[in-house]
Amino acid sequence: MIQTSEFLSHLNPSQRQSVEHYCGPLLVVAGAGSGKTRALTYRIANLVLTHKVDPENILAVTFTNKAAREMKERIEKLFADRQSQSEYGKSLDSLPPEQQTRLKSRIYKTITKNLWIGTFHAICARILRFDIEKFQGSNGRKWDRNFSIFDESDAQSLVKNIIINQLQLDDKKFDPRSVRYAISNAKNQGWSPQDLEREQPNYRGRVIANVYSVYQDSLAANNALDFDDLILMPVQLFRQNEQVRGYWHNRFRHILVDEYQDTNRTQYDLIRLLVTNGEDSQTFNNWQYRSVFVVGDADQSIYSFRAADFTILMGFQEDFGDRLPDDDTRTMVKLEENYRSTENILEVANQLIENNTERIDKVLKPTRGSGEAIYLYRADDEAAEAEFVVQKIRKLEQENPELNWGKFAILYRTNAQSRAFEESLVRWQVPYKVVGGLRFYDRKEIKDVLAYLRAIVNPFDTLSLLRVINTPRRGIGKTTIDSLAKASQELNQPLWEILSDETSIRTLAGRSAKGVIAFAALIKKWREQLDSLPANEIVQGVLEDSGYVADLKAQGTDEADDRLGNVQELYNAVLQFEEENEEDKNLIAFLASASLASDLDNLEEGATTVSLMTLHSSKGLEFPVVFLVGLEQGLFPNHRSMDDPAALEEERRLCYVGITRAQERLFISYARERRLYGSREPASPSLFLSELPRELMESNVSTALPQRWTKTTSESRKSALESNLPNTHADDWTVGDRVVHKAYGTGQVTNIFGAGNKICLAVTLFWNGSKNHRSQADSFRPG
Repeated sequence: MIQTSEFLSHLNPSQRQSVEHYCGPLLVVAGAGSGKTRALTYRIANLVLTHKVDPENILAVTFTNKAAREMKERIEKLFADRQSQSEYGKSLDSLPPEQQTRLKSRIYKTITKNLWIGTFHAICARILRFDIEKFQGSNGRKWDRNFSIFDESDAQSLVKNIIINQLQLDDKKFDPRSVRYAISNAKNQGWSPQDLEREQPNYRGRVIANVYSVYQDSLAANNALDFDDLILMPVQLFRQNEQVRGYWHNRFRHILVDEYQDTNRTQYDLIRLLVTNGEDSQTFNNWQYRSVFVVGDADQSIYSFRAADFTILMGFQEDFGDRLPDDDTRTMVKLEENYRSTENILEVANQLIENNTERIDKVLKPTRGSGEAIYLYRADDEAAEAEFVVQKIRKLEQENPELNWGKFAILYRTNAQSRAFEESLVRWQVPYKVVGGLRFYDRKEIKDVLAYLRAIVNPFDTLSLLRVINTPRRGIGKTTIDSLAKASQELNQPLWEILSDETSIRTLAGRSAKGVIAFAALIKKWREQLDSLPANEIVQGVLEDSGYVADLKAQGTDEADDRLGNVQELYNAVLQFEEENEEDKNLIAFLASASLASDLDNLEEGATTVSLMTLHSSKGLEFPVVFLVGLEQGLFPNHRSMDDPAALEEERRLCYVGITRAQERLFISYARERRLYGSREPASPSLFLSELPRELMESNVSTALPQRWTKTTSESRKSALESNLPNTHADDWTVGDRVVHKAYGTGQVTNIFGAGNKICLAVTLFWNGSKNHRSQADSFRPG
């Protein structure tokens, strides 16, 4: 048997320190490309191998389903390789394929099947399948374990119906999308409708709180949860039921959380309750045979719009740790060695992010050569910018045999920026894929089939019943559907109770009764097969019996053929799910998996198309060649961050994430003018460009790198700043100072953010000697 010391020999000292940590709290500050997945994987293996921890007692939370699958695969391979060396004296890869499969199957049954590894949503959905019936909801709301999971479009539809039809509100004053966002934000804060009303006691707040309450009633009536409920409800359940909380606290003795900087308050509460069993985290001290191991990087926190709160990571030492300085602490480890990017790329990233004040100090250290200089391109407009990017991609692809189209990524701040690049890629016949567009599971035909399946599992899901009762057409008109829905509301009975009563249908549906009865019979037939047939057979049967596939074939159009191909791909997804989940092949489990799928989970490995995506979508990915485009003031950073220091720091973190996606080459570009809202507007270079090291950059024009701001009132201060000396301090600047800049001209300081030598100025520009009256000032860092 291989000794543990040899097993861990592949790790660097910091990785090994984190992996060998056994009990108690540990924060792992993991820089981009520093091997955090390896640390997480080896830690789980070390707990099982060295400390004999039962896999059932380990919970690992990942940010995406894809990351969860990758972690399981790595653990399985790691254990299988050790077993292969022990039994056969050779590595797993050197065994015949059938032997590899048998060995991996054994590892799955004894190790990985019993590990709980998944996203917050997937893990909470699994907990609720066990215990949701013990939850005591307000207003007598109840759910059972066959609950549906409403996706965002389902939730939007429900809120819209409540606003317009149930409460008869003005949907211009109470836009359903913004109301839905307010409800989601409240749930992420852990607020009930009553809490929301207390927090926002004005008229609008009271109305939204009322919509929230009716929305929860409607979810309960549908036996459905939205994504936010999946996490909020276990937290509420743990608080109200000590027995349930105690069970899961005892079950999960070693908890690992990846991407901890992206957790929100409700997710934090869930982890805290599981770790401490409801005790105060700062006084909890029962760490015998127990640990909480969180991995993250405040410099990569970019999801505040989803209520992610990076201060949770910043507060870990105070909450759980020993509260000692970085150099003395035993409850924090920093992973700073980067295995992804060249030295030049890392140095650019380091110098950019050092301008942020809210962070844990760390420096990405290179393990590779210096690499090529970063190239900055100034384009005349967005079309020229796109043309430069596409021609550079074509040239690099032709000159480098190891680079196929899939090795290139174009990253931008907003989705709208993709148009110019798509047009140029099409013109030059370069294959590409827009990541983060319409999800596979959001396509109409896929939502139709899933609605059938959800209605079979949970017939109280009225939204799903109404979606497919006449899809494909079976002679049930809108008048009949409205009549059935009205009867359901007046009798205060679920729609399914009426649909499953043939006498009621003949009375209410008139000439449409035959179609309604046939639809109800279809749902009943396959409900009876739920416990006896695997998911793939039920899906196949429903597609045939419903006439859905036959209808698509009969249409005979290219669009119908595409839809049919997508339906067939859904069936393939069911088969793949069953292969990956040998013990749980039922339809309920598949629907839960499909509901929680993300577009990034389906990003093809080894794809051979250029990837176009927003910077937010690029998190967790890496590419040999990256084009970071649109570095213009007001676009990136966006205009909303100009007067908000916290928002500006998040924009800088987003830029840092984009830079650290690049492995070999990094190109940055901006335009001198850009078409915005139908007219051409002059554009200014992003302030982030002035924070990059000039000595590591090349450009198509000598003035492409913006200079720093200098005072016009002090020649000595001006020369010091232009020399880039590190003596610029907040005390050197006051509101009202007039400033000059080689690229932007003259202006006046209107606000000063930050402290010490990390400050940011808000500057109002002058045009022809007078102030440029814009709604927000431009913000620039002086030095």
